[in-house]
Amino acid sequence: MTQSVLPSALSRVILASGSQTRADMLRNAGLDFTVQPASVDEDEIKQSLITEGISPHEIAEVLAELKARAVSSSQPDALVIGADQLLVKDGHVFSKATNRGDAEITLAAFSGGEHTLISAIVIYQNGQAIWRVFDQAKLTVRPLSETFIQRYLDALADDAYWSVGCYQLEGLGSQLFTKIEGDYFTVLGLPLFPLLDFLRRHGHMPI
Repeated sequence: MTQSVLPSALSRVILASGSQTRADMLRNAGLDFTVQPASVDEDEIKQSLITEGISPHEIAEVLAELKARAVSSSQPDALVIGADQLLVKDGHVFSKATNRGDAEITLAAFSGGEHTLISAIVIYQNGQAIWRVFDQAKLTVRPLSETFIQRYLDALADDAYWSVGCYQLEGLGSQLFTKIEGDYFTVLGLPLFPLLDFLRRHGHMPI
C-alpha cells in the first residue's frame, strides 16, 4: 500500500538508516544518496507501541517515520528516506538478538514454523511526510537441529546480531528456509521497487 503527495523541487537524497544492507540495495540500484542514521530509541518506542496494542505494520511505519522526521529536522530541503522492519511470529514481535543465547532462542523459536517480515518506508521533505509504503513477506523455516543452530551461529559470529531474525537471506541465512512468499527486497528490509518508482517519477533516477 502506498500514499504520496507531490514533493518540492529536486534535492539531494538522504537514507536515515544505518543498515548496510539498505544502503547496498540503493547503491546497487544506481541511486545517488548520502547516509545519515537517525538518532531514535527504536527499542523503547517499539515496546511502548506494542504495549498500546498497535499493529505490527503500524509500528514499522511509525518507526520509519520517526527516523525520517528526525533527520529531516536538520536537513529540511533533502528528500529523507526512513525505513524500518519488524519480524512477527505467532503474534509476537521479535527484536534483534544481543548475544549468543538470544540468537539460539530466536532460531529455535523459528524452527519448523512460519514468520512474517514487515518492511515500511516513509519519506520526509520540508517538514512533512510526502510518501509512504509498506509490504510484507512470509517465510517458512525448516526444522533446525541443535547441531545446525550451533554451527550456523559459529559461522555467522557477530553478524547474527545485526538482523532481527539472525539471518541474511543473501548469505548463509538461505539455509534456514524451505519457502518464501513475497518480495526478495522486502525480506532484506526495503520495498525497493515501489521506492524506485517514486524516485523515478520525481526526477531522482533516470526514466
